[in-house]
Amino acid sequence: MINKPALFLLCLLLAPSLSWANDKNIYGLNEYVNLVDFDLRLAAKLDTGAKTASLSARDITRFKRNGETWVRFNLAVDSTHTSSIERPLARISKIKRRAGDYDPDEDKTYTARPVIELDVCMGNNLQTIEVNLTDRSAFEYPLLIGSEALKRFSALVDPSITYASGKPACSIDVTPAE
Repeated sequence: MINKPALFLLCLLLAPSLSWANDKNIYGLNEYVNLVDFDLRLAAKLDTGAKTASLSARDITRFKRNGETWVRFNLAVDSTHTSSIERPLARISKIKRRAGDYDPDEDKTYTARPVIELDVCMGNNLQTIEVNLTDRSAFEYPLLIGSEALKRFSALVDPSITYASGKPACSIDVTPAE
């Protein structure tokens, strides 16, 4: 027998969490994104287990410009993007090394990666996110979007679906959300 007052009370308790979920955007395990800064659309993997976002890049070098540190790199997403890109360095990220990536002679359990800020469109949501640069050419997806960036997108990730938000459709006149 169902206790009607208890069921009613349970519904009242769940109602706030249901409205909270309505403020979220549902994305799949993989999504198309537009890297606005490079006018480039590519497929990305959404990974709630990773903290930071990673973009596939090669020939990464740091240099000084007007007293500030910048980074120069080439995108490693396909054979058509061969020209160097320069962006201000936001910070250096320390990424934990995986077991197969650990060199006991180096005595480091992490690798340092340069981080830049990029405007990224996913669905109709435009955000400025931090992206670390590393060669991801051995991986299927040149962009991995981690939990910090997913928070900016107000994302709920459903790993049972892919490309839930369709092709990126951000207005270029819109400023990324803060």
